[in-house]
Amino acid sequence: MPNEITPMPSRRAFAGLLTVSAGLAALTACTPQDGAPSPAAASMPAQTDVAAPAPASSAAAATPTPSATAEPTAATSPGPAPSSTIKTQHSLTDPTSPWVIVNKHRPLNPQDFVPADLVQPAIRLAVSGEAALLNSTTAAAAERMFGAAASEGVIMTLASGYRSYTTQVSTYNGYVASTGQAAADRASARPGHSEHQTGWSFDIGDGGGACSFQPCFAEQPAAVWAKANAHKFGFVVRYPWMFHDTTGYFYESWHLRYIGVDAAVDMATRGITTLEEYFGLEAAPDYL
Repeated sequence: MPNEITPMPSRRAFAGLLTVSAGLAALTACTPQDGAPSPAAASMPAQTDVAAPAPASSAAAATPTPSATAEPTAATSPGPAPSSTIKTQHSLTDPTSPWVIVNKHRPLNPQDFVPADLVQPAIRLAVSGEAALLNSTTAAAAERMFGAAASEGVIMTLASGYRSYTTQVSTYNGYVASTGQAAADRASARPGHSEHQTGWSFDIGDGGGACSFQPCFAEQPAAVWAKANAHKFGFVVRYPWMFHDTTGYFYESWHLRYIGVDAAVDMATRGITTLEEYFGLEAAPDYL
């Protein structure tokens, strides 16, 4: 997966690499909202974080800075840590914390967590219902980022935001019933293990609508701009190129995660590409 110092291969090379080396038919941890698995999806070896939208109310809200207590990380071996210049430290387990880490080894606690401050951001939406919501801090940062991109002629859309535990239960169980648990774990995040449930992450689309949730999205203006600039607004590309053995998911140029400007800039400056590495946590390629 590309990072700030390694040129990204072309989409043709990317597809060829995956086809030859892993025989993969799909690459995403987030797919367009679809509550029932297709025959093709049932055979996908790539892990996906599938959504099905459900209606949800939205209201304007303030954008307070999340308060969270610092805590030691549960690293299995020494690793990088946030720079000492970052004065505010946050919890890695509290789902209300911008530094909460959700992956295949670290479910949310509680697993049915619901953000208390979900709002609909004032940005261009490609979805409705709960998928159009973010927590208030992420929403405010997204508004600033989308505005900055638009000022440079790049139009982004919100392609998938918040996803409730109930939605994930329904989606995941549909896969289990159709394909069995082993195949379901390759096609859908288990309930309580989806970063979308936190309200801290979302997927972007390009204003032109091209290549949504596909490898070729990495070449669209929205993805190119986000890769170069998202850290300035507190976001990281959560599942970078060639780090699926660490994150548990293949490259997603569309999936952004808010961690705060200081931490995101620190990661970019130091060339650290995954949150697992940044916080000194073990890799989580598969469920425990």
